[in-house]
Amino acid sequence: MKICESAMEAETLQSTEKGMWPDATTKKQTVSRQESEAAMVDIKNKSKTVPGENERFEELGRGCYAYSADGCSNTGVVIGERGVLIVDSQATPQQAERVLQKIREKTDKPVKQVVLTHFHSDCSLGALTFEAGEIIASDLTRRMMDTRGSDEIRVARERSPALFADQPENTAVIAPTMTIASSMTIDLGDLEVRLMHLGRGHTMGDLVVWVPGSGVIFAGDLVQKSGAPYCGDAHLADWPRALDRISAFRPNALMPGRGRSAVGAPAVATAIETTRDFVTTLRDAAAACVSQSLGLRDTFLAVRDALEPQFGKLTGFDFNLPLSVARAYDEALGLDQPQVWTRERLADLEDALSGAATAGQAAEETAEPDAAPEVEAQSSEEIAAEDKPAEAEAGGGQADLVSDSDFAASLELTEGEDELDLSADDIVETDEEEKSAEAKQTEGEEDGEKVLENAR
Repeated sequence: MKICESAMEAETLQSTEKGMWPDATTKKQTVSRQESEAAMVDIKNKSKTVPGENERFEELGRGCYAYSADGCSNTGVVIGERGVLIVDSQATPQQAERVLQKIREKTDKPVKQVVLTHFHSDCSLGALTFEAGEIIASDLTRRMMDTRGSDEIRVARERSPALFADQPENTAVIAPTMTIASSMTIDLGDLEVRLMHLGRGHTMGDLVVWVPGSGVIFAGDLVQKSGAPYCGDAHLADWPRALDRISAFRPNALMPGRGRSAVGAPAVATAIETTRDFVTTLRDAAAACVSQSLGLRDTFLAVRDALEPQFGKLTGFDFNLPLSVARAYDEALGLDQPQVWTRERLADLEDALSGAATAGQAAEETAEPDAAPEVEAQSSEEIAAEDKPAEAEAGGGQADLVSDSDFAASLELTEGEDELDLSADDIVETDEEEKSAEAKQTEGEEDGEKVLENAR
């Protein structure tokens, strides 16, 4: 049954903007509560890994080191004549102290700067432990902290209780003391360190840290080697271009956001391409589902099937996938800015995906392919709701969206308004945008390439 597409599409977009999905509000669940609980996706971290075990402190190049441990984000260390620079600071002061102990085995020089590549709780809440002169982040990362910081911390604690076990309930965001729009160079004496915002990707404010004299790049969560990328706050259309720019430096070693570092040009290229393949497969599979008017639950099943053969064994695959698919679904609907993850929105996602695993198992266990599946009797209104298209009308834009999110609302453009007050490097245009608006190209692309040229 087909219904008025434009009206339904507007309703779907408005529901998504408010943190809801069609499946959660319009589809009648056909599995019992017991079946739903058994089939619940892995919203919370059920891994038996003990955070902090199997510590590693490996040298990547002259003066450059990477700290990694099971269940934790990575921390980069650059030791120069004038002091030490830290890249990302762990989830807790206790874990940061363990990094500091490793540093003290190498040098007693003071920590001059802590650089936060982006804002997520697992890599930023230990910053004060290092007693650095400056805590540096991008302007856009600071904006994320200001607008969604407390929600991010609450959700992170709920999803990964073991990682944040040492953090008190009232933990607050560790704000940077200095922010940058696009790039900055730090002189450590015998080593020059360059901080650059190469475009949106894992978040809208990602920085990379490049040490040209050592051929080492600290990529944060823009690149993963053995872990599944987390895309819950991502800009999937822009992410591949940021990866292109990282590749342009031709690093000899790369520290990813988690897990062992990539050492040697072939290993670096493999890590970057693996990340690119994951991001583009996620993006394209979700877009195909939206174009076929699938709801979030069916999209999750389809995207999981598309990703699992190649990426299913990556660390954190099941844990990261629900939020990553939800973001890919939203982006395919035309929502440029990722929605804030709150406890309530997390619960909505669990409701929307309940029964996804059961549905997948049932399909595999069907003995007679030609047999018609049993379905509950549905009213015409429920059938119409299932048939409603989830894809936004081409050219519909975001002007029609009604947002309950102050963050999203603050970033929307009204008709006739100029572009957002961001630097040229803050936002990378997608290829589709370039083709449709060549005459309105900003100076961001030229400045972005200039950053690369200067950095080389």
